[in-house]
Amino acid sequence: MSTPGPRRTFYEIEFPLTGLETEAVEDALFETGAVSITFVDRGDEPVLEPQPGEVRLWSDTLVRALFERSSDAVRNIQQLSLRLGPQITGTARVRGVEDKDWERVWLADWKSMRFGRRLWVVPTAAEAPADPNAVIVRLDPGLAFGTGTHPTTALCLQILDSLPLRGRTMIDYGCGSGILGIAALKLEAAHVIAVDLDPQALMATRDNALRNGVASDIEVQGVPAALRPASVVVANILAGPLIELAPLLTRYCEAGGDLLLSGLLKTQAYAVKAAYTSDFDIVQVVGRDDWCCIHARRFGERSPG
Repeated sequence: MSTPGPRRTFYEIEFPLTGLETEAVEDALFETGAVSITFVDRGDEPVLEPQPGEVRLWSDTLVRALFERSSDAVRNIQQLSLRLGPQITGTARVRGVEDKDWERVWLADWKSMRFGRRLWVVPTAAEAPADPNAVIVRLDPGLAFGTGTHPTTALCLQILDSLPLRGRTMIDYGCGSGILGIAALKLEAAHVIAVDLDPQALMATRDNALRNGVASDIEVQGVPAALRPASVVVANILAGPLIELAPLLTRYCEAGGDLLLSGLLKTQAYAVKAAYTSDFDIVQVVGRDDWCCIHARRFGERSPG
């Protein structure tokens, strides 16, 4: 058994974004040696719904950049001041950061979960459930959204488990960790196109597909994606983008196909349904806590799969 190597130590430089362009800030920080950058709400503004392809920040945003302790903090702040302006020198704060695998800390208490009759989502290192009929998705979400713990994902998994998926194709628009597409393939779907704006999500989807032995049947694409019509279309994103994307998602859902729309609050269901009712029958709206998932079916008959 090998012994662990020395733990790396870090410090953080933090300053307000006020008056600065995010791309210029990111470029300057990475060129100075930052290993990660985070934008944080300093006030108490609600989460905003970005349009497809858009990045929104709060009006009072902090920039936090992580540097290895071996680099010189004073020198780095001086370089940032030259690139971004002298206000950096007066507003930047430096503090030490404990070395942890932060993206996994929140998963410490995550347990195996069942959705519907037979679908299980199981952490990579956990034992398989005793149920002999279990359909198991092994998941390591990395930095991407989607473990099944959030009601929006859980509702999609519950409905997927109830659908006849054998031999069908699916588009997972906003794939996150890839959990929905991988679950569909485990439930005998033939092929999945997984789409996301976030490169980290695409990476997590590929890794999770390999882990579950379905990599050959999942096609991972960024936005804009080269899509083909599918008999199942799933979009677990947000209400605003779901309304904005209605023409695209409708175009790529085959006649008689199933459409799952999730990531929306119950109070937003009416507006989202209204964007799709000219082309779809609403089969059901399933809710959990304050969230819901709309299951709709495209007008027309589905050709045999």
